[in-house]
Amino acid sequence: MIHANYLIIGSGVAGLSIALKLAEKFPDRKIALITKAAEDESNTKYAQGGIAIVSNNSKDSYKKHIEDTLICGDGLCNLQVVERVVTEGPKRLKELMDWGAKFDKDRTGVLNLGIEGGHSENRVVHHKDQTGQEIERTILLQVHTKKNITVFEHHFALDLITRENHCYGVFVLNQKQNKIHKFIADFTVLATGGIGHLYGHTTNPKIATGDGVAMAFRANAKIKDMEFIQFHPTALYTKSKGTSFLISEAVRGFGAYLKTKNGHRFMLDYDTRGELASRDIVSQSIDLELKKNSESCVYLDCTHLDKTAFKKHFPMIYKQCKSAGIDVFKEWIPVVPAQHYCCGGIEIADDGSTSITNLLACGECSCTGLHGANRLASNSLLEALVYSDAIVRFLISKKNEKVKPINGIPTFKNTTTLNNSLNHMLNFTTELHFIMRNYVGIVRTDSDLTKAHHLLIDKKKEIEDILKTNKQNSNYWELLNMTTVGILIIVQSLKRNENKGGFMKIN
Repeated sequence: MIHANYLIIGSGVAGLSIALKLAEKFPDRKIALITKAAEDESNTKYAQGGIAIVSNNSKDSYKKHIEDTLICGDGLCNLQVVERVVTEGPKRLKELMDWGAKFDKDRTGVLNLGIEGGHSENRVVHHKDQTGQEIERTILLQVHTKKNITVFEHHFALDLITRENHCYGVFVLNQKQNKIHKFIADFTVLATGGIGHLYGHTTNPKIATGDGVAMAFRANAKIKDMEFIQFHPTALYTKSKGTSFLISEAVRGFGAYLKTKNGHRFMLDYDTRGELASRDIVSQSIDLELKKNSESCVYLDCTHLDKTAFKKHFPMIYKQCKSAGIDVFKEWIPVVPAQHYCCGGIEIADDGSTSITNLLACGECSCTGLHGANRLASNSLLEALVYSDAIVRFLISKKNEKVKPINGIPTFKNTTTLNNSLNHMLNFTTELHFIMRNYVGIVRTDSDLTKAHHLLIDKKKEIEDILKTNKQNSNYWELLNMTTVGILIIVQSLKRNENKGGFMKIN
């Protein structure tokens, strides 16, 4: 049994920021941060675009950023949350820069701001096309200077330890030793990231399997808005399976055009903003074009853009396309929508608390009300920074509270029987990806959703039976979590009858 004052699950911007601030405030308290992969592997690491923050008041304003967020959220955003996140942005950016994060600036030393879909002004602060990686690097360096933070890499959180709606910690599988430990803490924070691998074709890394949402659901926490799945319009189209390389929205902000195979710039047919319409509109428009023309992809035309400036702003994208045999200055980039972000998640209050006592949530696994039916580009890193600070302030206010004694914590069975073959597990995953992409994709129908629901209910029972009788295995737990999240998306999609933002259902 491992004891800590604060237990944080996840090592992206949300989890790391909370750990760092708590360590600075309470140098004598123990902070345990667990992550199922290497400490720097998270959705944050792969964020290309940047952080949407009002930093040029002569052109931009809080009012404009708020309005853009509300428009993008299609009437379902919480106005108070939007106002809070937007207005706190500059403070949180300053903290990042004070920790050492480097962002692109012009020759005069002023932040070089980008523009992305849905934004009315240039306000995206970035580090080339590797903003998330720079943020992850910066905060990790700071975390390593704190002696009271212990990072447990390759530790997979299985299930929350709860009793009478009170969270006491989590059961954790040490993946290298294949041992299950009980982590007990005064407060537990879920910062587990996204759900992308549920769809297979996603911009998320393989670790994004919805673990936090599934754990919270099993513990009876409130989960909301799971039907609002955001598909990024421009993932690099290849025939390979798995994580798709993201062609940042900032490329379209830089002036690239979306075209059909025949060269038609189709986005102007759907929205006067063209390529800079919000992600839901661009993704749905691409989906319609692909179905209309029976094509596998559309194309992003960068051939008219300044070569030197493009290479400077998007070195990783240029390099990735080149390695795929695409000269972006001579050829169009084949792109297709891919699952990118989940606007719903564990419902939290303004202070980050959930419906379970002493359990908090932050980042993509949470639902704050900021995004509504569709997330405005580059608002998610901002949200994580603002709510991580809110959680720290909440925990400071609860500094004298200790975990209630709990007797008879149940043991977690871990038999010596080996799991089914790897091929069996891979087949499960392939079936899940097929079901989600074909029946729970950009455009849905009740009949498809119902069919998917029956399939996933059966699949979930089969996985649960395997876990009851076999050695605990993180691969099967990820499958269980993804299937659980898939069912949540389906159930909440069936309940919604009004198309909003990223949700479109036809019958």
